[in-house]
This record gives sequence, structure tokens and C-alpha cells, in this order.
Amino acid sequence: MKISNYLKKAIGIVSLLMLAILFAGCSSTKASSKKVIHISYWHVNAQTQGGTAVDKLVKDFNKTHKYIKVTAKYNPNMYQGLMQNLQSAQAAGKVPDIVQVGWAYTNYFASNFKYLTPTDAQSKFDNSKTFINKNFSKQTLSFAKDSKNNLVGLPYSLSTPVLYYNKTMLDKYGINADNLSTWEGVRTAAKKIKEASGNYGLYIQEPGDTWAQQAVLLSNGAQIKKDGKAAFASESGTKAYQFYQDMVVKEKTALHTPWAQGIDDFLNGKVAIAYTTVAQASHIKKSANFDAEALTSPHFKGHKATVPVGGSMLAITAQKSEQQKAAWTFEKYMYKNSSLVTWSKGTGYLPPTESALTSQDFKTYLNENPMLKAATSQIKTAVPWTSFPKNGLQAEQTMIDARDKILSGSNVQETLKSAQEKINE
Repeated sequence: MKISNYLKKAIGIVSLLMLAILFAGCSSTKASSKKVIHISYWHVNAQTQGGTAVDKLVKDFNKTHKYIKVTAKYNPNMYQGLMQNLQSAQAAGKVPDIVQVGWAYTNYFASNFKYLTPTDAQSKFDNSKTFINKNFSKQTLSFAKDSKNNLVGLPYSLSTPVLYYNKTMLDKYGINADNLSTWEGVRTAAKKIKEASGNYGLYIQEPGDTWAQQAVLLSNGAQIKKDGKAAFASESGTKAYQFYQDMVVKEKTALHTPWAQGIDDFLNGKVAIAYTTVAQASHIKKSANFDAEALTSPHFKGHKATVPVGGSMLAITAQKSEQQKAAWTFEKYMYKNSSLVTWSKGTGYLPPTESALTSQDFKTYLNENPMLKAATSQIKTAVPWTSFPKNGLQAEQTMIDARDKILSGSNVQETLKSAQEKINE
């Protein structure tokens, strides 16, 4: 009897152990079945324009999301370079999962690439279905809509061009910054700088786009596109470009050089005034060994300052559902207030959501970095960056080529007219 009870107990213990092992095996199988989803994020942010902030955001996301792994890839030559790389990737069938798309390429992207709209992503993967309307104003969302009024991506980077100036240099040569509100005033100041020091007075950014040049033309009453066609070779557009060319070619008071070199020359004291994106504010503040300040965009006399909004949207190009869901999760993380303020601090870009823009953290940062105030005062009246449709990549390159020819001395009217006709063909 005693032996029988002992055997019963032993059998019971063994049975429990076997069940425990069985359930442990099931649990292990279930846990291991949840695989890590890998997604790639393509961006245009060099280390001097937010690259460090991108690295931090991706690293923090990967730490807090066990089953999603994001790999960031920097694309040189700004948004044009990214679009060219995306074109090649699509042809090879190996597209990234989420990309930064510059506003100038909204229609081009919508016409040429396969993507998941934010509206569809929200519908498929978001339980609340209110994320978009809750976080973005109608004006901000309008920047990310194509010519058919479809929302292509979610606004991410918002910027305007601002006029940075070397206050130390201007004070030295008796130039009042209040006189820089017009392009005519900037020209007068540039001449004085050149005559007194031999340094250049002005540099207008020249990356792989004509965003800043478009702002100059718009502020002389010109239009870049009208009734769906290029229209920049108008009388007012030609006059604005002629004014710009004269400073570069005849007077040699303005510098014609690639963007990175132009910003370096401003930081090294070889240029007194730089007209470039507010996204350079953090880099300028960190690198300048002089008193750097910023003003709102100038205008030509008789006209008002008109600036196109700069920056980008985030668009989902992932083709498989699980990658699309992971990309949407990553996007929502990037739009948290803390993430957007980290992004702003690393660049100078303005937050695209009202909650981040009015957060105490961003207000504190704004008070500590007054150069951003020029951009915040302009963003509410900014106009969309001109975006050409299916052949938008070639259209932008045509305008870049025209800019470079004009700043090298070619006939302004003929060059603009030829570029306009080429785009409209």
C-alpha cells in the first residue's frame, strides 16, 4: 500500500513536470513566432542639417519598440537626390519603407511611385481613426496634398528662408539691420561690405533645388506656375533674376557657390549675409564665432515678401502590410511632441503639429534661439512650394540649370524663357 501511494505520487509529479515542459514549449513557440519587422527610412539630413537628430530619434525608437527595427539611410543632394535614388530603387524592386519627400516633388512623387496614403494607413492600422485631423491644421495638411487634393504624406519639416547676418561685421561697417527688409537694402549693404572689407555681402543658398530663388522671384510679384504651366519668365521674374545676377556677376557683391561652401564662407566671416533655410539655425548658432542674428525674408520695393514653405513630408512606400503597419507606428512616434522638439532642436525646422508648436518645451527652445522667430512669423502666410507633376524631377533640374547659367553670366531673359518653354513642353 505504501509503495502504491509512493508510485502514485511519483507518477503525478512526473505528469506535472511533463505538462509544464509542454506548456513551456508552447509558450516558447508562441514567443518566438513574433518576429522583428525591419523597415528602412530614407532621409536627406546631413550632419550639418539634422543628421544627428535623425540618428537619436531612430535609436530611441528601436530601444522602445522591441519588434520593429528601423534603419536610417542618408541621401545626398537633398530631395532631388532622394527622388533619383527612389526612382532607381523602384526600378530594381527594392524600395525603402518610409521616405522624406520635399514639397517640390509632391506631384512628381504622387504620379510616379506606389505609396500608402496617410488616410489609408490610419484606416488600416489606427484604432482611433483621428490621428491626422487631431494633430494637423488644414493649412499644414494642404502642403502635403497633390494637384488632385489627395493627401500624399504627413507634413514633417516646416521651414521658410530667413536672412541670417553677421551682426559683428555689420556693426563694424555701420550697417543697420533695419535696412535689410528689402532686397534693395540688402544690395546697398552688400556693396558697402565689399568696398570696406573685400568680403562678399550676400550668399543665397544653392542646393539641388531653386527654393530660395523662387522666394526671391515671388517677392517681386512673379509667379512660378500659373494655370498648371511654368510662368517664371515674366517681366517681374526676369527683373528679379537680373537684380540677382548683377550682384553676382557685375558687382561681385554676392557669392555663387554650392550650398555647403556658401554656408561655410558665412560661418568663416567671408560673407556678411546668408539667405537660407531656418533649418540651418542650429548649425549656425553652434558654429559661428560671431554674433549671428536672423530677419524675415526681404521683399522688393512695391511688393510684399512671399515665401514658399520648405521642408518635407513623410510618405509610406512599404508594399507589404506588416512593413506598412511598422512604418505607420514609426511615423506616429516621430510626431510625438518630444520627438518633434528633438527634431527642431537638431535643425531649426518648425514643428508641423499645433501641440508641439505650442508645447512649453518648444517655447523654451524658441526663447533661447531667437533666430527661429523670423520663420515662425512667416509660416502662417507661406505659400506651397511649386510642385510640377509627372516630370517634376526634370522640371526642377531645368530650373537649377537656368539658375546656374544665369549666375555664370548668361542672358537672363533668354535663359528663363528657354527653361520655361522646356518645362511646358
